[in-house]
Amino acid sequence: MVLLRHGQTAWSRDGRHTGRTDVPLTPEGERQAAGQAARLASWSFPLVVTSPRVRARRTADLAGLVVPTVGERVVWDELAEWDYGEYEGITTATIRESVPGWTVWDAPVPGGETAQQVAARADAVLDRLRPRLAGADVALVGHGHMLRVLIARWLGLPPRAGACLTLAAGGLSVLGHEHETPVVEALNLPA
Repeated sequence: MVLLRHGQTAWSRDGRHTGRTDVPLTPEGERQAAGQAARLASWSFPLVVTSPRVRARRTADLAGLVVPTVGERVVWDELAEWDYGEYEGITTATIRESVPGWTVWDAPVPGGETAQQVAARADAVLDRLRPRLAGADVALVGHGHMLRVLIARWLGLPPRAGACLTLAAGGLSVLGHEHETPVVEALNLPA
């Protein structure tokens, strides 16, 4: 399973929590996405799944994950970024001015999702993919926090374990198996 985080947006560049808001890629974000095309060309993907957000779909386009290059390309709402509720568009530093020590991983997100709710969506994505993974590669194009939770859940870890991972804008990661054990084969490969 290949994971591609969307390229840079103005909000990701500035550290603003970007869940529901559809923010376009910056020119740098477009360069990052296109920069993964050569690496991705070595795979054959019968299935590519993107988040419904424009920044993820545009990243998939620029990275060459388009039909007929890939077998099937679909949008799954479950792959959308964490819903940051009232913290949408706000940086962690700004949130911490009123909520010292706040982190999305273990503090309340007023009007948004908990880590457990994001983990439930990640589990749903993995449950849908597992039958497709037998002998085939699959690509997912999504968002930093959601993909970090998905990696944690792939490894059988609690969603909070995603805090120990980093995924840069436009970064590519690979999940697989060593025998029957889920593993991370590559993490955060830059364009």
